[in-house]
Amino acid sequence: MAGDFDRLAAFDPLAAGAAGEHRRYLVVDAFSDVPLQGNALGVFLDARGVSSEAMQRLARELNLSETVHMLPAEAQGDCRIRIFTPTRELPFAGHPVLGAALVAGSALERDAVVLETGAGLVHVELTREAGRVVFGRMRQPIPTWRTYERGAELLLALGVERSGLPVEAYTNGPVHVYVQLDSEATVGQLRPDMGALADLGEVCVSCFAGSGGSWKTRMFAPALGVAEDPATGSAAGPLAVHLSRHGRIAFGEQIEIRQGAEIGRASVLHARAEGSPERIERVEVGGSAVIVAGGAFVGA
Repeated sequence: MAGDFDRLAAFDPLAAGAAGEHRRYLVVDAFSDVPLQGNALGVFLDARGVSSEAMQRLARELNLSETVHMLPAEAQGDCRIRIFTPTRELPFAGHPVLGAALVAGSALERDAVVLETGAGLVHVELTREAGRVVFGRMRQPIPTWRTYERGAELLLALGVERSGLPVEAYTNGPVHVYVQLDSEATVGQLRPDMGALADLGEVCVSCFAGSGGSWKTRMFAPALGVAEDPATGSAAGPLAVHLSRHGRIAFGEQIEIRQGAEIGRASVLHARAEGSPERIERVEVGGSAVIVAGGAFVGA
């Protein structure tokens, strides 16, 4: 009956004063200006009093590629954030920083915010339209890099014969390993052996193709609980460094990175690396974001 369904539709157990703490959270779609695209992020607005174990359980419950817990600042930031995948904590990740910056900038009514992460302070400049934060550009940690020592195993796990550039690992918190393929179609057709990739350990494998200012990527990190990521902000900056170091683009040139189409979460990232092959001076990554949902956990 219609009256019964109206009662069902109005049901709100959280408003009824259920016992225990309410831990409010938002869901932000990062690296997209379209709701239900991009990379979804859980943002818990007040993690004071929440243990590390509970933070990890909440991240596993949401089961998004990352979840952020926001805390009061301890240094020179506007707030501190802790970032969790479904299986572990990360010192830094790109789409959590972008999503948390959008939330902080919206709440504090600021056009720039500084977030305290496990990898240090991250500055994010924000752009507004009609008073709403719609875009952020973060200054990322400068990555270190090395030749990836398990390159042959990685290529075998991906089912490809070679990489157009050296297979190198970049660290800016997570460890990102890059494999260049011969075309965007080849990137889209990848069917990697997830078990073999997981056996390589906690690395993020980015496969890419393109030219000039336009690149397509896919990122796999099954050992971190993320089979395929819709948008990997922490990988975008090192990709710009990788391409610049090897002469595929000029230092200071901005690239557009498209990711996530194969899993129905189309994303667009923008990245730029400034400096020289001998010394990277600045790495920036930007993208759109939009708040799409909210809720609360009881007793967490």
